[in-house]
Parts: sequence; C-alpha cells; structure tokens
Amino acid sequence: MPVLDIKSTGESLPTPAADRTALVTGASSGIGAALSRELSRRGHQVVLVARRAEKLEELATELRAAGGRAHVLGADLSDRSARATLLDRVGELGLTLDILVNNAGLSTLGPVAASDPDAEMNMIEVDVMAVADLCSRALPGMVQRRRGAVLDVASTAAFQPLPGQAAYAAGKAFVLSYTESLTGELKGTGVTATALCPGPVDTGFGETAGFAKEDAEAALPSFMWESPESVARTGIDGLDKGHMIAIPGLANRAASVFAHLAPNKLLVPVLASRHPGLRT
Repeated sequence: MPVLDIKSTGESLPTPAADRTALVTGASSGIGAALSRELSRRGHQVVLVARRAEKLEELATELRAAGGRAHVLGADLSDRSARATLLDRVGELGLTLDILVNNAGLSTLGPVAASDPDAEMNMIEVDVMAVADLCSRALPGMVQRRRGAVLDVASTAAFQPLPGQAAYAAGKAFVLSYTESLTGELKGTGVTATALCPGPVDTGFGETAGFAKEDAEAALPSFMWESPESVARTGIDGLDKGHMIAIPGLANRAASVFAHLAPNKLLVPVLASRHPGLRT
C-alpha cells in the first residue's frame, strides 16, 4: 500500500448547483466545521449533520451570512436507524447528494484492559460502521448519475498501531483501506473517493477523548500540528484533484512514510512509551 499517492483519477469535484449538495457529518466543530466552510466557500451547498443541532444552526447562520446555502440535519451517527433515514431527509430538502464527507469521529483513551465496552462499541459504530453505511447508501445514486465524490476522514494513526488508542487507530486503518479500495471500484464511473489523513489538530478532540492538550503537545512536536482550516483545504483540494490519499503538512507526510516502513516490533514500544493514555 503506497502511503503517499499523488496520482489523479482525472475526475474533479461535481459542479455546484441549486439542487445539489455536499453532506458533512460531524460538522458542528473542528475539522467538520472547517470542511463545511471550505466547501461553502467554493460554492457548494452544504447539509450539516451532527448530534448538536444548535451548534449546526450557528454554523449554518454563519455560512448563509457569507452568501452560502446551508441546511441542518440533527442525527446521532451511532444510531443505525438515524443513519438509514439520512439520505431520504436530504431528498426531502429537494437536493441530490453529490459530495459525501464522512468526518464524524471520536476516540477513547487508555488500555483495552481498562476500557468501557459500551464506549468502545459506540466509537466503532461512529468511526467505522457509519462510514461504510453511508457510503453504501450514497454511492449507488452517484454511480448511476456518473457524478459524485466521497471524502472519508481517517488519520495518520491509520498507518501504524497505536497503544493507548488501539481501537481508534484500527478503525482509522479500516477507513483508509476501505477508501483506497473504493478508488479502484469507482474508476471510470465519474465518482471519486479520497481518504483525508490528518495528524494532530487543535480541535478539542483530544480533550473529549480524555487527555489534556498539554499532554498531547508534549507527545507530538509542534511542527506536526495543523490547523482545522489547513486540514480542510488539503482534504478538499485532494478530493478535487482525485487523489487517493491527502495528508496535511510535510512533517505528517514524512511521519506517515516512516510509520509505514518501520517494523512494528520496534515502533510499537516507542509509541506505547510516549502515549499519554498509558501513563500511570
């Protein structure tokens, strides 16, 4: 598996239109909000999806004030029945889904031996199951129309095991492999798929998972950190160019190559020693 794929399929993002939309999950904050802003800035109508509808309304108001078109659909992506109705709800708005952005995600923290099974399964439902579910529902229509694009947000954690966030890294490895496979299946259909693999981003994600920002910054050098805005630009640029993988920041691209090539028997102990979730 090539870690850095810069080849283009020759396809680009669908042209914005009044009856077409991009759907962004996990749009209430962080990378999801930045991706929504970037798509809106480029003229795409957006449907914002997350559990916190009130936060989505704030973003929708901001985008409309800037001349964009935005809609809010509150939904819990861990709920399979809620996911099953999502595309129908988009249709009820009179819109065709042209761009799917699977951004919603979360992480647990700490050793599996001390984990909460319910929390682990909830994470896998959002990080893994929701991606496959929504792609399975959205892609048939895109392929039939011969127009569409899918951006699945993975992580540089997809390139190696990560003691302290074992299920999170494994889930992101699924997203990366799944999206790479989609690029092969979709060749010649007019539909593209890109995996966005950010490194550390200051979004509050780590604090939600359970470790302090100071601990995260101590574990990862400052030159690896990227802003949500730069991550969003990299992701949408990669999607527009038909890239298989988009990794924001030169340092993260280099680290991903190293992680892919380094023997796990050497890499894993180092990662375990530095992860804040495994400190006693």
